Amino acid sequence: MTESIAFVGVGRMGANMARRLKDCGYRVTAVYDQYRKGAEALAAEIGAEAATTLARVTELADIIITVVTDDRSMKEIYATKGDSLLTGAKGRLFINCATISPDTHVLVEKLAKKAKAQSLEACMASSITQAREGTLYLMCGGDPKAFERAKPVLEKMSTALRYIGKAGRAAQVKALVNMVMNINTAGLAEGLGLAHALKLDLDMVMEVFSQTGANSRVLVTDGEDMKNRDHSCFFSASHAAKDSGIALAVARKQKLSLPLAAATKRQYDQMVKLGLGELDKSGIAELTFKGRGNPKKKKK
Repeated sequence: MTESIAFVGVGRMGANMARRLKDCGYRVTAVYDQYRKGAEALAAEIGAEAATTLARVTELADIIITVVTDDRSMKEIYATKGDSLLTGAKGRLFINCATISPDTHVLVEKLAKKAKAQSLEACMASSITQAREGTLYLMCGGDPKAFERAKPVLEKMSTALRYIGKAGRAAQVKALVNMVMNINTAGLAEGLGLAHALKLDLDMVMEVFSQTGANSRVLVTDGEDMKNRDHSCFFSASHAAKDSGIALAVARKQKLSLPLAAATKRQYDQMVKLGLGELDKSGIAELTFKGRGNPKKKKK
């Protein structure tokens, strides 16, 4: 554990990943976030510096883990001009955990190589609790040498680690994962919404679902929340909309029509339009249950 670690993007996921690696004995030397108060609070908690520039992050760490929101944010932190993680990046390893387009991961690897650094995508298919406990499911893409260097760190963050292939490949698989998850969530919301309209007992319906072809992982994670209108955020509706869009963009390049994914994205786009984008993806049930008004919000 000789290599020092820094984090860029310390929201719910990034902060808990940083805490996990600190607990495992790694030197977490720097954290950076546009939300300064959050970065400063985390830095004080784990004994790191709340860096004020991206270049400072790179200066302070051997391995930089990024967990940012979208393609635009990713391109900003790897800018070729001005403040950038690429400044003085020779010998550094960048591990990029955000759900962004495959093309952007390919671009970042190209930029990192030009700066004589390494880049690896480590796409997460888990949530906040798993980030804190070190039980993430991680899909990795990039140069095999970068993967081998990152492996000791990634193994402390995950219980399932899968190397997919070259840069962009893991992001493609992650897009498929989230696309299917979002479709399943929308389908469950419609099934339970119809059951509710029929005045069926929802506990009974969910038990029947669990024993039949209607079963799914989202039944376990979202069913009760849909019934109880508890949409505390583990994976937001706005992220579901973004990620469905990534999958659809990949499909367009293959000249492939995905009508279910497109319909699901429209539902999540509607949530964002209604101001419900920061609810958990289970909040899609608010669009399908009769008579629902403002959904309940609970803080974690």
